[in-house]
Amino acid sequence: MSDHRLSSVELDSSLPAPNVEIESDRQRAMADLIGSNTFEPEGAERGPYALKMSSQDGRLVLDITGPDFARTHGLSMSSLNKVIRDYIEICDSYYEALRGTSASKIEAVDMGRRGLHNDGADLLRSRLNGKVTLDHETARRLFTLVTALYRR
Repeated sequence: MSDHRLSSVELDSSLPAPNVEIESDRQRAMADLIGSNTFEPEGAERGPYALKMSSQDGRLVLDITGPDFARTHGLSMSSLNKVIRDYIEICDSYYEALRGTSASKIEAVDMGRRGLHNDGADLLRSRLNGKVTLDHETARRLFTLVTALYRR
């Protein structure tokens, strides 16, 4: 069995302390990601893999290690910046709506949030094409973590 999956994920330890909602999203994304994912780095024969994510000089840096495999990918964040900013803005609106808005407004904001989340996941998968093969759900969870890096 090839076992092309992530067994651990670590975010840059220099990130500022997030608010409660953001920390909850980070923790849920990491737990869900470790629980179920498809992650196959190009040229890797077998996993599982450890992933360390950071942001350096406007680049998303992915340090991937596994049995007999180690590679670092640096991706420009410029193509992701707009969808990340929009996603952060709508998440903030969603958290605010949860504090005292009607159910219909919460549902509308949540639909927009999920749509942007899917857009971000699709863009991330596209940027990783030829480097790492991901399924959609893995890309969604990784996008949540990329957003956490952006919130520095």
